[in-house]
Amino acid sequence: MKQLTKAEEDIMQVLWELQEAKVAAIIEQFPEPKPAYNTVSTIVRILEDKGFVDYRKEGRGHIYFPKVAKAEYSSQSLHKIMDGYFQGSFKSMVSFFVKKNDVSISEMEEIMEEINKEGKE
Repeated sequence: MKQLTKAEEDIMQVLWELQEAKVAAIIEQFPEPKPAYNTVSTIVRILEDKGFVDYRKEGRGHIYFPKVAKAEYSSQSLHKIMDGYFQGSFKSMVSFFVKKNDVSISEMEEIMEEINKEGKE
């Protein structure tokens, strides 16, 4: 799976949230100053070329929707970070984030409970 640029990822975040949208609806989700219509339209077409987005025709326009699930992209991105910066060690990566974010023992316990709960579902 290809990596996304910051601008492409911003558009994908909107599409993952909305599930489907026209370019104008995507633009509406951005804060002021809003990006230009042509800019967003171009990025959506790039995402389509990369296989992240597809569309269906509606009238004279297109409704765009994600082809790649957010969880799938997140997992792939996380593995890329883990391999690139932590020599593939999940333990090293988690340890780094725990230390940098000053995670308390109670927060770690909550995280472990959440992991255990998801593992049982």
